[in-house]
Amino acid sequence: MDDLEGASPYVSFDRESWSRLSESTPLPLNQADVRRLRGLGDPVDLHEVDVVYRPLSRLLSLYAGAAETLHQASSTFLRERWDGTPFVIGIAGSVAVGKSTVSRILREMLARWPETPKVSLVTTDGFLLPNSVLTARGLMDRKGFPESYDRRALIRFLAQVKSGADEVFAPVYSHLTYDIVPDEFIAVRRPDVLIVEGLNVLQPARTTPEHPSSLAVSDFFDFSIYIDADEADIRHWYVERFLSLRQTAFADPASYFHRYASLTDEAATGEALRIWDQINAPNLRENVAPTRSRATLVLRKGASHSVEQIHLRKR
Repeated sequence: MDDLEGASPYVSFDRESWSRLSESTPLPLNQADVRRLRGLGDPVDLHEVDVVYRPLSRLLSLYAGAAETLHQASSTFLRERWDGTPFVIGIAGSVAVGKSTVSRILREMLARWPETPKVSLVTTDGFLLPNSVLTARGLMDRKGFPESYDRRALIRFLAQVKSGADEVFAPVYSHLTYDIVPDEFIAVRRPDVLIVEGLNVLQPARTTPEHPSSLAVSDFFDFSIYIDADEADIRHWYVERFLSLRQTAFADPASYFHRYASLTDEAATGEALRIWDQINAPNLRENVAPTRSRATLVLRKGASHSVEQIHLRKR
């Protein structure tokens, strides 16, 4: 980590030393599981899952168990009834860095630990403002920036989950239409673990002179992960994914991006670079990357998309 020398709040591991932390822990996934879970352009394989995510899933299960014990003890002390509180994990990082793949792998692995059999995953895409609202506010070119989200709705959702509500609903976002799906919701029903994945989930609270005290989304997290990589590598992954999407999602006539499906390699590369330079790179530099130091754990990827270093916040 690039903190002050000798003052880092993290303890760091390379792949080998990290992998040894759970040598006796079984690997609950197989190669077919990994192929099903990985995202477009993310070459994660079973070896990567074994080396990186097996120890991480075990660590998270231990944190979840410890949190449950603490909540039980607190409720006993306060003479309150305790019905269980979901353990909430936030996963942040740039566009194209692999957040979705990491989230799906951890959801699958955590659900196979006896301590956390019920795991839900919600992405903050569902809390983006509808395109009609973004257009009216002149924010369509800033989609994914903090101001493009319904932050109050996301905080209400997390507050209800943390309070132990029997059923909480999250809006649904369609990557095909590039918009919120009207009247469609994901139901979250008292999970043992909730994973919340999104670009800006580690943003600090927004305070104003009128509202000096405010909640941040991350205030509801018990553990947070930031997926890190050099900007040049993420840019390359974004362009490669954009080119691949011409034969998949963009090829659907109903896709918001169908106009890109027939572009040549050269034209598609130029368009991907334009979008990166005008939208994704500024958002990464101004909003996403500055939140890295707020994470409990940082997964640092190399150019091959493999995790090379793990930085765990000291307790």
